[in-house]
Amino acid sequence: MQTDRESSPHLHFEQVVSILRIAGWVSFVIQVGLAAVSTVLLLLAIAGRSFNQSIAVPGDPRIGVATAPATSPGLGVGIFWAVCGVLVLLFGSYLAFRMIRFAKRLGSPNPAIRPRRTKVMQVLKLSVITGSIGILLMILGTGATIAVLLAKSVSQPQGVAIYDPSRSIRSVDIFVAAANTTGITAHFVGVVASLSVFNWLHRPTD
Repeated sequence: MQTDRESSPHLHFEQVVSILRIAGWVSFVIQVGLAAVSTVLLLLAIAGRSFNQSIAVPGDPRIGVATAPATSPGLGVGIFWAVCGVLVLLFGSYLAFRMIRFAKRLGSPNPAIRPRRTKVMQVLKLSVITGSIGILLMILGTGATIAVLLAKSVSQPQGVAIYDPSRSIRSVDIFVAAANTTGITAHFVGVVASLSVFNWLHRPTD
């Protein structure tokens, strides 16, 4: 009986190390991977937007030459929120990496370098807050982009793309929406991983 009591805290300690390591690696890999995808999509959207800004639409020669921008008014708002969300996502990836480091330090035989329980809980709480802020930013970006796409689809008469490219739905618009959606997924994974570890550490032990 005494042996079982002595081994129980040690077994729980090993479980804490394993859970932190697994959750940290899963959250870190997924967030870094999706952050890279969102960054590539945003770079494509920004590059396409810059290219389209140089496109001019000729007007009626009888009344002079008029030009119309080939970019989508309001799309820059979606890009702005997406960039902010990616920056927050990178910080969330750093917090996930800290979870991995905590797991490594907890598994060390030297008690002096082991992090305190309160420190681990603070990082988990910060990860949840960071992920929630990132989700909010990406939702704002998604909403702004969808509003642009909806406005285009509703107000676009047949054949308008020939005369006014700024009112046509292009791949640049889809890239921004995809970048925001990918960011939401990445932040959601980070929040779920941190909340799972947080709740598991608070569960009652025998």
